[in-house]
Amino acid sequence: MVDFPSHDLDTAPEASKPLLENSQKAFGRLPGLHKVMAESPQVLEGYQVLHKLFTETAFDADEMTVVWQAINVEHECHYCVPAHTGIAKRMKVSDDIIDALRNETPLPSAKLEALRTFTVQMLRQRGNVFDDQIEAFFAAGYGHRAVLDIILGLSQKVMSNYINHIAETPLDEVVKPLAWERSDKHLEV
Repeated sequence: MVDFPSHDLDTAPEASKPLLENSQKAFGRLPGLHKVMAESPQVLEGYQVLHKLFTETAFDADEMTVVWQAINVEHECHYCVPAHTGIAKRMKVSDDIIDALRNETPLPSAKLEALRTFTVQMLRQRGNVFDDQIEAFFAAGYGHRAVLDIILGLSQKVMSNYINHIAETPLDEVVKPLAWERSDKHLEV
């Protein structure tokens, strides 16, 4: 393993310090992912901007969680699945949704299942989805904007998931009880 720097407000590059201060204010602590990202102020800023923009999409808390966790689980991100479990709980997402996403079991509504399925199809097929897949997504009640907003969520999660894989970001103490490993079963889409 190659050790990646993990910065705090004292060791971070100057341009990352205000970004870490934003993280500290938002979370009451410095998430390990942000400490790693701080090595590149542009990466940390880009991630924070993408996160903010994704939370401003037309998706509600349940739908945002479905997109984030579908990607996190598919990428097998040891850090983001527990982190987004905690975020989902703070957003008042039901345990039924949280558990179904973590365990790759059916979601409690057909519309949310269609969102997870299409998100995973976008990811696995690298955006090369078929007309019948888009039509099934639209038939579930989503539209063109939702397709674009999923791509925004994918962009954010590729940054965090890939960085966590490469840096082997340790879990933050607050989410250690939510640790996750993928089971042998995988979602069929």
